[in-house]
Amino acid sequence: MNYLIHFLTFITTFTVQTPEQPALQLEVPPELPAFILGEGHIPDYYLTAFLQRRNMVLKPDFVSELARLYVEEAAAEGVNHDIAFVQMCLETGFLHFGNLVKPDMNNFAGLGAINASQPGEHFPDPRTGVRAQIQHLKGYATEDPLVQALVDPRYKWVRKGSAPTIAGLAGTWASDPRYAAKITGLVEQLYRFSSGE
Repeated sequence: MNYLIHFLTFITTFTVQTPEQPALQLEVPPELPAFILGEGHIPDYYLTAFLQRRNMVLKPDFVSELARLYVEEAAAEGVNHDIAFVQMCLETGFLHFGNLVKPDMNNFAGLGAINASQPGEHFPDPRTGVRAQIQHLKGYATEDPLVQALVDPRYKWVRKGSAPTIAGLAGTWASDPRYAAKITGLVEQLYRFSSGE
């Protein structure tokens, strides 16, 4: 009987660790952005949760750090981090990769990925890879100069200011005619997720 009591006491005091839930949900989803430049609406902890929900094998610390990098690097160049983050989700299959670009390349937007002999650019760490993507996006969005030191080796080939909107990325960033619709659809999913819908 004493063993049963000890066992029941253990079970009732044992708690399973669960990821922290974000403290605050957005009351309503923000309006969908059209322009690449601007401020993002979604805090890094929601970016983290959104990505982890689609790829549960990722290490939480890595995802949290990556989300923070998107917020910081996008803010430095005036790019909407919501757009940049979901573009990464689209380009990497929510960090499942599986195509030409591999995880150790730190290339989160398929920069330079053309074929097996040109699998894409390599960056030394996640921050540099995120910065390169942000710089590439900014190049399409505006003719304004970069704020931070150039790390995107393909920036010189971007026709500056040729695609200030998400819609303009179809046929410029990617040949897929549905590329912009896919990004907008993922932004909408992110906004609905962050408002608890």
